Amino acid sequence: MTALISRNSSKIIGLVIAFCLLVVFFMSSIAFGQTPMTLGTVLDAFIHFDPASSDHIIIRTTRVDRAVIATVIGASLAISGTLMQALTRNPLASPSIFGINAGAVFFIVMAATFFSASSLLQYMWLAFLGAAVAAALVYFLGSLGGEGLSTLRIVLAGAAVSALFTSFTSGMLVISENSLQGVLFWLAGSVSGRTLDMLVPLLPFISGAGLLAFGLGNTINILTSGEEVAKGLGQRTTLVKLLMAAAIVVLAGGSVAIGGSIGFIGLIVPHIVRGLIGMDHRWVIPYSAVLGAGTLLLADIGSRFIIMPQEMPIGVMTAFLGAPFFIYLARRGFRER
Repeated sequence: MTALISRNSSKIIGLVIAFCLLVVFFMSSIAFGQTPMTLGTVLDAFIHFDPASSDHIIIRTTRVDRAVIATVIGASLAISGTLMQALTRNPLASPSIFGINAGAVFFIVMAATFFSASSLLQYMWLAFLGAAVAAALVYFLGSLGGEGLSTLRIVLAGAAVSALFTSFTSGMLVISENSLQGVLFWLAGSVSGRTLDMLVPLLPFISGAGLLAFGLGNTINILTSGEEVAKGLGQRTTLVKLLMAAAIVVLAGGSVAIGGSIGFIGLIVPHIVRGLIGMDHRWVIPYSAVLGAGTLLLADIGSRFIIMPQEMPIGVMTAFLGAPFFIYLARRGFRER
């Protein structure tokens, strides 16, 4: 009992430290950019706002929105990646394995090509719809057969749906160059130019899915022990998988809808967290949320300085960080076979 209390205490302390670092990254996101600002200026913009100060206006109307959106997207992607890896029992699982990114992109390009959709708000709802449709299709295909939903089926269904939507998207972009120009920066992933007005409509859904994920922590621990074990303990495994899939759709789909195709956060953060604190999802999920938010904030800060005065799409930054990690995981998986 004493050892258990000690372990939990260390995890609480670690989570507090991680949250403090997140606050530092958040404030740095507000302060750093093409127009660098001091911490005093940032604090003054909140405490003693001066509408005549251009720095205060930039902070209040642009950088705060950007930092908040990056925090929400990073946390959502990391939690969804954690749930995906637990659900599929695949260490390489990420939002793309459910076809969520591909479905969101397909709906946006289709609307831009055939219906002249052009606003970020339109893209947001189209992406969320596309993500939901793709995930529902994956779940349906993965449930076919007498044995019902299985890990292998859902992985194969996700790969098939992702390939299908990607091929359709490529075909439409080849046909219509105007559509490519209109959605290119969004497809690469970005939190630049996004405002809280885009986040607010989805925030209740994302918050609810996040709370659901936190509440499923112990249930996921039982499920990952083996389906037969979970059923023997009275767990309704199909319902648990359905709830996990719903949370994944909302978290990953909502993130793609706001920020575009931002990859690898959902892949690398859960692995880092499990390496630090173990496999207990009651702790893995909150740690993933905090570290995912911090990682995306750091990536966003870095994207501002790579090709100044222009900005690198944040999706390119996360790919640069995540691709080597993906290769490492794949090589390790082959060695273990």
